Amino acid sequence: MNLQEMIRPTVRNMPPSGIRKYFDLLNEMKDAISLGVGEPDFVTPWAIREAGIYSLEKGHTHYSSNPGFIELRRQISRYVAKKYNVEYDPQTEIIVTVGASEAIDIALRALVGPGDEVIIPEPSFVAYKGCTMFTGATPVVIELKEEDEFRLRPDQLEKALTDRTKVVILPFPNNPTGAVMRPEDQRKIVDVLKDRDVIIISDEIYAELTYSGKHVSFASYPEIRDRTILINGFSKAFAMTGWRIGYACGHPVLIEAMNKIHQYAIMCSPTTAQYAASEALNSCEDEVQAMVREYNRRRRVMVKGLRDAGLSCFEPMGAFYVFPSIKSTGMTSDEFCEKLLVEEKVLAVPGNAFGACGEGYIRATYANSYENITEALRRISRFVSRHRK
Repeated sequence: MNLQEMIRPTVRNMPPSGIRKYFDLLNEMKDAISLGVGEPDFVTPWAIREAGIYSLEKGHTHYSSNPGFIELRRQISRYVAKKYNVEYDPQTEIIVTVGASEAIDIALRALVGPGDEVIIPEPSFVAYKGCTMFTGATPVVIELKEEDEFRLRPDQLEKALTDRTKVVILPFPNNPTGAVMRPEDQRKIVDVLKDRDVIIISDEIYAELTYSGKHVSFASYPEIRDRTILINGFSKAFAMTGWRIGYACGHPVLIEAMNKIHQYAIMCSPTTAQYAASEALNSCEDEVQAMVREYNRRRRVMVKGLRDAGLSCFEPMGAFYVFPSIKSTGMTSDEFCEKLLVEEKVLAVPGNAFGACGEGYIRATYANSYENITEALRRISRFVSRHRK
């Protein structure tokens, strides 16, 4: 038996993440600085960890209901109403998931299949395209441009929509660019979508990490509220990546469909993480704001340092990434990142890992210590100076 032939062609032919080889190289190096991992360098706040520990000590180790503990869903409902001015019924319109990634996966599996199209603005999170292809649906890529500050333009969206479009993914604040959609830009996108029979997946995992103005959720627009699945989680804002806890909010029909897949594939999110998430929403606003202030300080340092090194760098207003252009070096994104790692022991991620239109850019995270960032910038400056065309 040829086991390779037993694997579905879609899975067999899916390339592995373009990021993986750089982490493999990093693991072989000493004194290397990683600007590659998209997770907070902060430890989960103590109150959250204590709540998780206490739940274990009390023996709270059994399944929750499939969509999550009702008290956590009530807290998520209050949080979303307070932060984004959108009301959701905790009984029927919220599901707690294994990170925001599971929410993306089960939303797509509930909605699309062969013959359907999913619009994905890129550069963006690598899972969107992969999860779409695993359903048998077709990803339709819109290439975001630096001259537009990596925002989605309404004319681009209009052009991409067809009779086969079933889902539009709106990934803002954006990974890897740090781009945000201003309310006036959102209004134009809403006007394009409001009379279309499409579902919107709004991935707002970086909503708390915005540095200019207040985040506005696409779900807050009444015209598209019932056709929008709002996805968020605890990984980024609360420094809880390893806890694997996220959530989705939406119309009861959409959440019920997602819950069917969730209950067969997952059963429920980790109960320890659910208790911890409840405490995060209850008492950790000050810690979140302190982390945001520190990210903002590092953001300014990173942008200035990269520009001083001779790289063109768009100023991100969300998330915790910068996405500088390395075209002036004459190297491809892969060449730049591999040489930077080998020669200067600094890990960044090639921009093309987030879509072909990311070629000519790299992603670097400022979710690292101030000291590591300043040292990495010194090394990058030396590297660029040595390789400048």
